[in-house]
Amino acid sequence: MKRRPPWVGPLVALVLVYALFAALTPDTFLRSQNLLTMARQTVVVGLCAIGMTLVIATGGIDLSTGSLVAFTTVVLAKLLRADVPPLPAALAATAVAGVAGVLVGTLVGRARMMPFIVTLGTMSALRGAAKGLASEQKIDADPRGLEALLTADLTAPGLWTTAALALLFSAVLAFSRFGRHVLAVGSNEAAARLCGIDTGRVKIAVYALSSLLAGVAGVMEFATLTVGDPTDSVGLELGVIAAVVIGGAPLSGGEGSVAGSMIGALLITVIRTGGVHLGLPSWVQEIATGTIIVIAVAVDRVRRARRPRVEVSR
Repeated sequence: MKRRPPWVGPLVALVLVYALFAALTPDTFLRSQNLLTMARQTVVVGLCAIGMTLVIATGGIDLSTGSLVAFTTVVLAKLLRADVPPLPAALAATAVAGVAGVLVGTLVGRARMMPFIVTLGTMSALRGAAKGLASEQKIDADPRGLEALLTADLTAPGLWTTAALALLFSAVLAFSRFGRHVLAVGSNEAAARLCGIDTGRVKIAVYALSSLLAGVAGVMEFATLTVGDPTDSVGLELGVIAAVVIGGAPLSGGEGSVAGSMIGALLITVIRTGGVHLGLPSWVQEIATGTIIVIAVAVDRVRRARRPRVEVSR
């Protein structure tokens, strides 16, 4: 009997939570503009969650995501102030983020250092680099059209870019040779190595892709803020990890669902937005989000305990 995809449960939870807030605040929550705003607010977390899904699927973790997003906004702002055209500036800032990912992946994959320690150090180093590059202040820069990337409009390129990347990496993880290698490394790294998989190369690629996606998220964050802010996105990595866990990916690795991670990101946004519409204080929203994360992990543990063997999901 075929096992139910891991994103089904989070999807049901998303529908129920959305229906609850829609019933409690129908006059404001159901407005089309509110839906577009929630979609816009999900873009940065969603983009980072795509990359984090790959990382967690290998049994790793990346705590540097928030710092990398902030660092990207600073680099982009500096390039724009240096009169670099917006498209090359955005590409260069994203490439810098990718280089950071290659360095992290090399330490994890080749030097075999613990991902938690490496990314914890990277989180601090990137945040310090962002503050130093920005002289510990926000950098105002003319976005020169980049602000149009993420407007609260259905035609906003950022929304469609996120959707396209989610579909692409969902297909990569489910159907490509690389995706099979990612899941194999997370399931049993020693066995994967015996099967001829270069586990170090897989980890380098995974962390590089995750950082590139965080760089894209940084460009989208700049489009929203229109400033380079070295103090931005503090704690973002926790929301991203939460989205992936809620989406059904165990922290032990071996499984992953990009669709589930995107649903998890949407669920977090809906809870926060619904809380605002109800006038709930932020601490109540944080408690609700934390409770959902714990429940998601507990449900996953029960689900895995009932399975006679580990299966690869998509």
